[in-house]
Amino acid sequence: MSKSAKAIEFRGGALTELCRFPAEARREAGYQLYQVQEGCDPDDWKPMNTVGQGVREIRIRESDGAFRVVYVAKFEDAIYVLRCFQKKTQKTSHEDIAVAMRRYKDLIRELNL
Repeated sequence: MSKSAKAIEFRGGALTELCRFPAEARREAGYQLYQVQEGCDPDDWKPMNTVGQGVREIRIRESDGAFRVVYVAKFEDAIYVLRCFQKKTQKTSHEDIAVAMRRYKDLIRELNL
């Protein structure tokens, strides 16, 4: 990790959620988050503006299924991982979006923004 790399902070139960991923999906998530730390975009991502401004979703496809890591990297102090989940349908569930939104709002409140 370079000197300029941001720390990663997991919000709420995001680290526990990530730990539930199969080993290969966990490794890939770690690699993609490392790329973000280094100032690069993940290999496969999309904006999640419904969650909050600057929020992105890393998309991971493995033999075990589709996995998502929702994060925000626009703040100076750290990269904040808001939600990690396995995607079961084409559309992201309302629950996954609601949890990410709640964690994002809590973060904004804590950072006094």
